Amino acid sequence: MAKHLLLIAALFCAGYANADNSQTATPVVADEDGFTQPLKRLKFNPGLDQREFERSTLNALNVYDPLESWNRRVYHFNYRFDQWVFLPVVDGYRYITPSFLRTGVSNFFNNLGDVPNLVNSLLQFKGQRSLNTTARLLVNTTIGIGGLWDPATSMGLPRQSEDFGQTLGFYGVPGGAYFVLPILGPSNLRDTAGLAVDYTTESAINFLNVSEVSSNHPELWVLRSIDKRYQTSFRYGQLDSPFEYEKVRYVYTESRKLQIAE
Repeated sequence: MAKHLLLIAALFCAGYANADNSQTATPVVADEDGFTQPLKRLKFNPGLDQREFERSTLNALNVYDPLESWNRRVYHFNYRFDQWVFLPVVDGYRYITPSFLRTGVSNFFNNLGDVPNLVNSLLQFKGQRSLNTTARLLVNTTIGIGGLWDPATSMGLPRQSEDFGQTLGFYGVPGGAYFVLPILGPSNLRDTAGLAVDYTTESAINFLNVSEVSSNHPELWVLRSIDKRYQTSFRYGQLDSPFEYEKVRYVYTESRKLQIAE
């Protein structure tokens, strides 16, 4: 019993001594560099705004663009054409046509676009992608009634885009100078040549006799152009930045590199 009392007394004395030491301990003093409260030492420059921040990052968005002066004028033309002509036409198209009809039109033209997709997949020796695109064409052209429906996607055969610009890039052809096409938008010298080859290929194959019919009925080309813009979500000015041209140029260039590397 005496041993237990001595142990309790010893613990009590030790606790009292620690409490006394804590009372005499010196308070924590902030370092001279303000590390313990860095926000109090942090200085903000109210003169810096979003535009200055973006301007400081433009070097990271640098793309080979020797035709920049011309490209900017075309970009501005595209902006106005889109605002005053293209988008109002697309809005009217959306207003007067029901959703199922617009979907059918998009499916039909996407099915035609799978022809150059297949050709370029074969040229790049992409076996699996070539098989998938072939299956898409067969399923959508037959079960989908000429491509008006897209049962292939629900069967696990999503649409995969390939063009001759990607094929040239696959074989090591550089993109060359950045180039803005009237109405069509961002491109480069390699991809512009690729567009011409894809158009020629599709016309030569004349899948479902559409190219031949289109030569006598140019309204089909007009409808295809409207549908293409309808399916494109990009809107000029949506970036809300004075450096939209640089950003679009950079995103296009880098996205093409990723597409070629797939």
